[in-house]
Amino acid sequence: MKHTLSVLVEDESGVLTRIAGLFARRGFNIDSLAVGPAEQPGISRITMGVPGDERTIEQLTKQLYKLVNILKVQDITSVPCVERELMLLKVNTTSTSRSEILEIVKIFRARVVDLAEQSLTIEITGNPGKMAAIETILSKFGIAEIARTGKIALVRESPETIKKELISNLM
Repeated sequence: MKHTLSVLVEDESGVLTRIAGLFARRGFNIDSLAVGPAEQPGISRITMGVPGDERTIEQLTKQLYKLVNILKVQDITSVPCVERELMLLKVNTTSTSRSEILEIVKIFRARVVDLAEQSLTIEITGNPGKMAAIETILSKFGIAEIARTGKIALVRESPETIKKELISNLM
């Protein structure tokens, strides 16, 4: 099972290297990684996608807490949260396929960020399922390149927010 870990760290050089080293020494892989400043100056949030069972994730969490500069580790896999990724797709296009691709872009609420004679570069944000869906649909045209960020996520705070998100996903 793939888990999502949210880790708050002190913003110091070498923190990410120590975390990656910990995973490498234990033979664990990081499927997805996103790092950026958190709400407080001097603190960064690292969001990681990590494969493993509950026991493995518990062990990794304990090991992470032993590292210097780790402030908080949270497995948010089963917690209601907002998740987003950013993906840029360069899709091969012809004059006949261009309009069909533009319709797909519109349906997925993506946007064209570069236009060339033989390709379109599309920017899309959303949850990982949305990324996989548009990639699958556009693959029939030929995908020349993909650049994708790691997943970022924040835990939801109110039940009302959860209801609104469910409603907006149904529309």
